[in-house]
Amino acid sequence: MTSRNIIQVFDQYQRARLAFVQSLADLALKPQNTILLEKTGVLELVRPLLCDPSPQVVQCAALALGRLVHHEATIAVQVINKNIIPVLLTSLYEGTKYQKQSILFVLRSICKHNVDCANAVIAAGGLQAFIACLEDFEASIKEAAAWGIGYIARQNRSLAQTCADAGAVPLLMLCLHEPEVSLKHIATSAISDVAKHSEGLAQNVVDTGVVHYLVKNLNNTDEKLKRQILTALSSCAKHNSELAEVVVEAEIFPSVLLHLAHPCPMVRCNAARLVRDIVKHSLELTQLVVNTGGIGALMETLYQNKDDTATKIAVVTALGYISGHSEQLAISVIGCKAIVMLAQILEESQEDALLSVAAWTVGQIGKHTPEHAQGVAAANLLPRLLALYLNKDSSEDLKTKCKTTLKMCLQKCLLISALEPLLYDAPSNILKYVLGQYSKVLPQDPKARRLFVTSGSLKKVQEMDAKPGTTLFEYISVINSCFPEEIVRFYSPGYPESLLEKIEQYTPQMMTVLRETKVEDDHMQTDTEEETSSDEGNDARH
Repeated sequence: MTSRNIIQVFDQYQRARLAFVQSLADLALKPQNTILLEKTGVLELVRPLLCDPSPQVVQCAALALGRLVHHEATIAVQVINKNIIPVLLTSLYEGTKYQKQSILFVLRSICKHNVDCANAVIAAGGLQAFIACLEDFEASIKEAAAWGIGYIARQNRSLAQTCADAGAVPLLMLCLHEPEVSLKHIATSAISDVAKHSEGLAQNVVDTGVVHYLVKNLNNTDEKLKRQILTALSSCAKHNSELAEVVVEAEIFPSVLLHLAHPCPMVRCNAARLVRDIVKHSLELTQLVVNTGGIGALMETLYQNKDDTATKIAVVTALGYISGHSEQLAISVIGCKAIVMLAQILEESQEDALLSVAAWTVGQIGKHTPEHAQGVAAANLLPRLLALYLNKDSSEDLKTKCKTTLKMCLQKCLLISALEPLLYDAPSNILKYVLGQYSKVLPQDPKARRLFVTSGSLKKVQEMDAKPGTTLFEYISVINSCFPEEIVRFYSPGYPESLLEKIEQYTPQMMTVLRETKVEDDHMQTDTEEETSSDEGNDARH
């Protein structure tokens, strides 16, 4: 056998290995094939190929393994248990850029499943490998490494802190300088995954100066990059007012408000969330947003996104935070017809989360003064809130928010016509606030007292069963003291029956009078007849 034949044998063997791993990678593309491949013992066959002398074989073997792990967490656990991660890391440091991309794909696919998988990768030295690859010259390798760090950081606060302590954030910030948009996507997402967990991590991110570069890249026309940047800024701003001020000082307004009208729904939603996470902290930050046209931009977004629940939730919540800071801001929100939109949401929406934030926002508007509460009451929102509170299908969160809103608005409401419907349907824990307002209005307003009687409200109050010593009983006593005793008694339960009993027990005096009258008439008639007879006798004698 010549050397040519020997080389041909080895060449056929290499081509067979390559064909095998390529076919395996193609089969692993489809999630439905994952279980079948697992049953065939595919990991035992792939493991030695990860150390193959041929770079192409290693690359395709890693790609196939990455796809299998990506689809199924059980395979990721098997990869960990079979101690395959160290084999991957050895090939990572020695391989070509294509091998590195495929191996990083396997590692990040393991990290994405759960905390235990991510910890196993870190324990094997995977995080250090990701950090080292962030310093590679190839943008595609940086992207794969940033993706892995993002998957680790998003699992929980502890793992995010581990990534930050390893020095990942400054390297991720440097990725924002690169021209490749896809690298900016992944780096921005990873930064957001680190910052979102806690105030300390967000401060760590802000201290690197990354906010400036995020805002600068917001001018990029790529939609995906815009929404990732808005999410990252929101992850920093949401924790406290100081971090929110850093974001605002980067001159994101009015750019963020313009993004509320962006054609991409996710960009609009993330912009609304960023506004929400800024205005929730302080009056000063809220006033800055309002001065740049924030309320009008939010209302326009609410009008234009009637079918986008996520955006509506963010916008409505932002309006609630704005309204809650001061009376004047709440008046501004009312002036922009926000009450009308909130009423429409509470009447038409079936989304529990949206109903909850709408009910909460109504409370933030109506809690300030009687004027604010009247704006809420005039839109007929109080009966709707009560209906949602009494609805057995409403979640506990929605019921709690409706109850709190009713309490805050009723304690300020002086509009009698809005209070009246609640007398008939409200349970006692809500009814006491209704009667409390009546006890304030009725002593001072004669017309209101007359209307209270003629509308049947006084009768309804008399029918209420309140235990002595309770707040409800005290309010009923105050209301009753506003009317004459005979009026109160007239509308008390059982009073008509007592009148009927008196009628039955009453002995009429009219019959005696009639009898005496009849006797007198008989006497008069007898006297008349006698006189007539006497006159006739006298005439006969004459």
